[in-house]
This record gives sequence, C-alpha cells and structure tokens, in this order.
Amino acid sequence: MKNLNVTIHECDYSNVDDLKNVGRMINSYIEDEMGGGTPLIQIQTLQLVNALNEHPKSIVLLAEIENNCCGLLIAFENISTFTVSPMLNIHDVIVSKEYRKKGVGRSLMESLVTIAQSRGCSRITLEVREDNLAAQQLYKSMEFGESDPPMLYWRKYLK
Repeated sequence: MKNLNVTIHECDYSNVDDLKNVGRMINSYIEDEMGGGTPLIQIQTLQLVNALNEHPKSIVLLAEIENNCCGLLIAFENISTFTVSPMLNIHDVIVSKEYRKKGVGRSLMESLVTIAQSRGCSRITLEVREDNLAAQQLYKSMEFGESDPPMLYWRKYLK
C-alpha cells in the first residue's frame, strides 16, 4: 500500500486540537485489542495532558495525514547509568487502524530518532507485546532488537 504524506509535530499544549488529539489517540489505543482497557473519561484525559505537559522530559509527537491526526508517540528522556548519557524510552506508539501500513508509525519513529540524536542520546528503548507482530516488524526494520542479554519486563501494581 502506498505511503501517504505524513507530517509530524510535537504536541503544542496551548493548542486545543492537539490536546483533544492526544486524548482521542490514547483512547483509541486503550480500546484497541492491543490495549484492552477502559477508555479515559474527560477528567482523566485532562489530567494526562497536564501531566505530560508538566513532565520535564516528555516527548509527545502527533502524526497527521491531510490534517487528520492519525498517530501519537509518547517517550521520556532518562539517563543511562552505563553510558552516562541521555537515553529515550518509548512509552506508546499509536496509529489509527485506518492509517496502519501507510508509514505513520515509521514517520513517528524516525522523528524520535532524530530528536534522540540531537539530544546526544546513547539509545532508545521500548517494550512491545509478544503478540504485536506488526509493531515488531516495524521495529526490526528500524534496527531495534531484543537486548543482549534478553530482559524481562516486570511490574508491580500500586493502584
């Protein structure tokens, strides 16, 4: 399928459309089979965009095709203690179903790589569901791979 002209920009927290698009994209991800959750209510969406805006090292990228928001990437800068340099961790990559396989995810990822390089980052990390083969294919094509040695993703719920 032919890739369409994708434009990427960082979220402008003073732009109401950007804020609505962040909330809409997060909810589309939550409702997707890969998210499997309950959508955020309006107050939670407001809390989320406020928290992202206030986080000193968040990166929120929005993708558009023909003025339609169709993708979102959220990442956070941290410090690698091993390389003593900045690193980025991708928290979410979201592409609307109707825009998948059209270069949106790749455009978001390429924009983040450019940001990471401009910040002198030593690496970009991410997690991906074992059953999300489409995402894995994209990440592998961009030279992401399992860590060496392989790592496990663990969590402890506090709420």
